[in-house]
Formats: sequence, structure tokens, C-alpha cells
Amino acid sequence: MAQYCYDGMSPTLWYCQEEPVRKSAGTARDCRKISYLACGHPNPKPMKTIIRRWLAIAAFCSPALALAQGFRLEDVKAYPFPSGLTASSQGARIAWTFDAQGKRNVFVAQGPDFTARQLTAYTRDDGQEITSLSVSADGKFVVYVRGGDHGANWDDELPVNPASTTMPGKVQLWSIPFSGGDPKLLGDGDGPVISPKSDQVAFIQGGQVWEVPVDGSAAAKNLFKTRGTTGSINWSPDGSKIAFVSDRGDHSLIGIYVNGDTPIQWIAPSFSHDSSPEWSPDGLHIAFVRTPGSGGMRDSILVRRHRPWSIWKADAATGAATLVWRAPKTLAGSLPYTHGGVNLHWAARDRIVFLSSHDGWPHLYSIPSVGGVPLLLTPGLYMAEHISMTSDGKWLLFAGNAGSDKLDIDRRHIVRVPIDQPAVEVVTPGEGLAWSPVVTGDGSTIAFLSATAQRPPLPAVMAFRKGTEKLLAENMIPSSFPTRQLVVPRQVIFTSSDGLTIHGQLFERPGGAAKKPAIVYVHGGPPRQMLLGWHYSDYYSNTYAINQYLANLGFVVLSVNYRLGIGYGFEFNEPRQWGPTGASEYLDVKAGGEWLAAQPGIDPARIGIYGGSYGGFLTAMALGRDSKLFAAGVDYHGVHEWTIDRTRNVTSPDRFERAPDADHASRLAWESSPSSTVRTWTSPVLIIHGDDDRNVRFSQSTDLVRRLEEKGVPLETLVIVDDTHHWMKYSNAIRVGNATADFFTRKLMMK
Repeated sequence: MAQYCYDGMSPTLWYCQEEPVRKSAGTARDCRKISYLACGHPNPKPMKTIIRRWLAIAAFCSPALALAQGFRLEDVKAYPFPSGLTASSQGARIAWTFDAQGKRNVFVAQGPDFTARQLTAYTRDDGQEITSLSVSADGKFVVYVRGGDHGANWDDELPVNPASTTMPGKVQLWSIPFSGGDPKLLGDGDGPVISPKSDQVAFIQGGQVWEVPVDGSAAAKNLFKTRGTTGSINWSPDGSKIAFVSDRGDHSLIGIYVNGDTPIQWIAPSFSHDSSPEWSPDGLHIAFVRTPGSGGMRDSILVRRHRPWSIWKADAATGAATLVWRAPKTLAGSLPYTHGGVNLHWAARDRIVFLSSHDGWPHLYSIPSVGGVPLLLTPGLYMAEHISMTSDGKWLLFAGNAGSDKLDIDRRHIVRVPIDQPAVEVVTPGEGLAWSPVVTGDGSTIAFLSATAQRPPLPAVMAFRKGTEKLLAENMIPSSFPTRQLVVPRQVIFTSSDGLTIHGQLFERPGGAAKKPAIVYVHGGPPRQMLLGWHYSDYYSNTYAINQYLANLGFVVLSVNYRLGIGYGFEFNEPRQWGPTGASEYLDVKAGGEWLAAQPGIDPARIGIYGGSYGGFLTAMALGRDSKLFAAGVDYHGVHEWTIDRTRNVTSPDRFERAPDADHASRLAWESSPSSTVRTWTSPVLIIHGDDDRNVRFSQSTDLVRRLEEKGVPLETLVIVDDTHHWMKYSNAIRVGNATADFFTRKLMMK
């Protein structure tokens, strides 16, 4: 194991061993006093090696250079990350959250000036996120949930305790006046939805629907009890009824609650999974999405097939339903699973709007509620996500990689379109990025989140009828933030070994050595797209900051948008032989490493790789399959063995029938796992995992560590106790980022 210390400061290297040692900043002058031979090392290196290492050390230790070019990870991570932007359905009031170095709080602003104002006063980096933010229709109250991990694949509603306190917190609903005051606890629960009357909040507790006054003036009560797990609460437009989904395992139903004396009205019950209930503006009908129930004949596992879905319209009084539209029975016509899924809305003029990829891209459509031919609203080679509708139901706004610049495919801009004609307009063109649009209730203002390649995300507003973007809360970005020292990533395009075109972003600081070390960054998801600037996800905003930091240290970083990601059409998003069926996406990651190795300014012997989650899987694949190309790697919470807990129902189902290719599929899943490549794995690796991970089981890393130890692979580990997949505690994110930079510095910079 390497010997080094970590004190949370920026990297200042002391070179007096085989490995560099971290010390605190402020002792940099001592770096200049130590010579390699003065250490009395028994095996002094050749002079060329010593000179190269001292040049690297000078880049870290020189105070003058540090002032001119360098910054700490803590500096570039000091930005406040905004999320949860929302607006009241009346007036011009908006709210959002800021995560400022782990201290998460609610902020609000009101038109016409939209001056940002902090509403809550949470002061600890305790890992308690704020989600489900909403403003009452009348603009008087803000409701939110504090606690949980709502980006998790399981147990997202359970408390998290990354601070390892002796008494963990709870997942709870809170209400606070928009005008200011103390938050009022409404109760334990999740998924709050404020009534259109602005008087009550419906929410989920223990899989059932509860109700509480928005001002907390009375205790919460259970509205009704029903079998299954209840979710997807949706008030009727007049606030007199609640539509909901009851998940019952192999099927799910949509019900309507009226009051305690009226039985639940079930909507066209069937053997299907019904979801996404949306009220008509007059409250007389419900639109919903229907997909097949569980079960059916055992078919081939490895054959790609259509995932059926359809849109239905039901009478809210009788429950009778009719088919509005059925998706084409093609692969591209399958149920969409990008942000928001179908994104069903009941718009004005009795039209239903939705998202579908049946023409090869995630596009928006609208259709009369009586059925007919859907109208394509967003034609073109771009996608739509983060979709919202104006309060009057006449406009859709979304974030899309649309625009006249060829680089826009790797950006996000705010786009709007009427609900009944394909008159698309990009309202935030240019080199910046924007996402999460909402329109104020009075229809006058678009609010959104805005960033550039160098400026981190901030809320912004502009007039709906075209206007100039106004940034909010700019003072939240510390004056020490190294905006002008950040590089502007460059779009690069290369070809994978099977001919697929791959996009990437290259982070490189001008100047430096003639031959630089390089790092491939691999995102997770996998339905994600890295961009030419700060990302809209807090997880990827974090890795964007790490990439900037690595570039500042002298590494060249290539972020690879491999197949399975979004932003480049359906065939790219859903390729053949992906993941456990062949890991074809690894071809793109390898091609990125080979592209770097072929560049004249890159040292091909010093190429590393890192990534998290699915990116951790691909990092481990790279090190296992191609240690000759990738000299070192850092694996954050990766999937390492596809067959663990995944093939039991394939090879030994609790039924007589088996899939005809069950054995072949299981073997292919093993061969597509990093664990199967340990025999050829020689490059050093740092494995990092939080042991309360709710997206990738901690045991995936435990198993791989055992295998690597038995093989004798150079291995370092870092366990983040009690934290989840998303580094809920800011100090843990800093620790992970600094450990990553330290590892690559020792393994690549000093090689």
C-alpha cells in the first residue's frame, strides 16, 4: 500500500520517498529544500526521472504558480448548487434550493424584481437533502421534504445518516410561510402535493395517503387505506378529489378519492400497470398510461423487443375508459424512460401532450383527447427533457440540445413550443447552458437554471415574451471561486472500433509539459450525457468540478459520452449487446483511451481512467481488459458482477418454464462483468464506495476487492461510512475528489 497522508488541503507534494506525501499548504518552501538524493534513498532514480518528477513537483509546490494558476478542489467545489426550481400557479413567486457546501436551504424570489431571499436556516453539513419543493397556488406557503436519498434505486424514502449521528434524522414534511418565519413540521412522510385551494397537503406515509393543513394548524390524518402501495398523488383542479396509483405488484390501479363517506372510484381496472393520472382542466376526466402487467410466456432474454404502452382517457365519475393512442410496435416506439418518462400532460384546447421516441428521438407530441394522429411538436435531431407546461396549458417548455450551433448537441438550452403547433423556439441560445424551466403563474416570466463552462449554475429569469437573462443570487458564489482559471472544455468526436461516432469533452490547461498524463472520465447512469459546461445533476456537477481540478493539476481529461447515453437518438441510447448482454459500450471507452494515446501532446504510457456507478463498472472493465492502455484507475461504487442477485430468476425461476437462452444469457452476463477479467488486471486501482449505497450494493465492491487481493493487483480502498451513492455529505465529496487527484498524481504524474 502507498504511504501518504491527507489533511483536506490542496495537494502540496513532499518528495522524500517512493511516493509523494501530502502536507498542508504553507510549507511549500520546504519542497524546494529537499533533494531526491538527500533522502538517502537506497535506489536513486536516473537523472531524467528525477528531473521529470521535480518538474511535476514544481508545478504543485511553487507558491507563485499556485497564485497564478492553481486552486484547490475546495475552491472549485465552493459553489452553491441549485435544484428543485418551482413556481406558484398564481402570481409571480418562485422557490428553489441551494446546496452550499453541504448546507441545504430553501430560497425564494418574487416578481417583478426577483430578488433572492433565503427562507430556511439549516447550518450543518449533515447530508439531509431537501426535495419535493412546492409553492402553494396562492403563493403564501412553501412545502418541502427534508431527509432521505431521492436519487436512490431503493429505500429512497428511508432516512440517511452520513454524519453518523447517534440519533439519525427522519424523512419529514415541512411548511414555511413564503414571507418568512420558522418552518413548521407537518409530519413524517414523503411526496407532498399542495391542494389547488392552498389549504391542505396530501402526502405519503407508510404507503398510504395522508392529509394535513398547509399551515400545520392540525395534526395529519390518514385519508383512506387501500391494498398495495399508494403513490402519484394528483389533486383535481378544484381540489375536491385526489387521483392516485395503487401498486399491487403484478398490476397497478388508478383510483379517485372523494371523501370519507364515498367509496374509492377505480378507473378501468385491468390486469395491466396503470400510471401517471392527469386530470382534464374541467376535472371530469383522467388521462393515464397503460403498460402490460407482469408475467407472460418465457421468451429469449437476449432478444431486443418492443415495450408496449398506450394512453387512455377515463370518465372520472364512472371509471369507464377509452383508448386515445397506442405506441407503434417498434423498438423506438417502446415506453420512454428518459427524464419524466411519458411526461403526460392534459393541455388546453382538450389536447393531451406526451413524450415518445418512436421517430428515433425523444420528442413531444400532442393529440386530441378523443384520439387521432399525434402532432409532432418538436421535429429535429434533438431531445426534450425537464418538461413543464404553463398554468394556462398553452405552452410547453423544456431543456433540449437544440440550436443552430453544431456544438449545441452537447449543451442544453431552454426551448418552448405551443401545445398545438410545431413552432419551436430556442429562448436561451449561445454558449451557455440552461435547464429546469418553469413559467410563473401569471405567465409573465420564465425561470430556469443557468450555467456556462466556467460559471457554476444559478437561478435565472427572463420575460416570457423574449427578454434578457437575469441571474439570481450571484452573491452566493464565493469571491474566491476560480471562475477565470477554469478551462472551457472542447468538443471532440472520434470513432469506436465498430464505426459508431462518439462525442467527448476535452479538459486541458494551456501550456505545461510536452507530453502530459491523461485521464478518461466515464459517467454513470447510463442514460446520461456530459455537456460542454456545468451539469444539471448535482452528482455530475461534482465530477465536472473534479475534472476541472485534474486539468488544473496538469492532466488532460477526456469525458466520454458512450453508447447507452442520451442526447444522440434512440439507437445510441438503446444499443445492441449492452451491459450484461455484451458490454458493447466499453468499445467507446476504449476508443477514448486510444484517441488520447494517439494525440501528440499525451504520454500514452500515462493514461488513467475513473468513473462512478455505471462509470465505475466501465472503469473496472477498462482495467481488467486493457491494463496495457489504462495505467491506473479510480472506481467509484461500480457494478462489478452482473450475475450476483440477478440471474436466480433466469437460470432457476420459481416456475417450470425457463427462457430458451437462460444459460447463455447468464454466461454472457458473467463474461460482461469486470470480475471475469481479474486474471488480466495488472494496473493499480483505488476503489471507493459508501456503505449505505442504495443504487449499487456495497457488496459489489467487497467482492471485487477480495478478488483483486487474491490476484495481487496493486489496490487501495476508501470506504465512506454511512454515506450513499450520492455523497450526501459535502465533506465526503471533497474527501473522494482529493483522494482521486492524489491517486492519479502518484500513479501518473510521478510515473
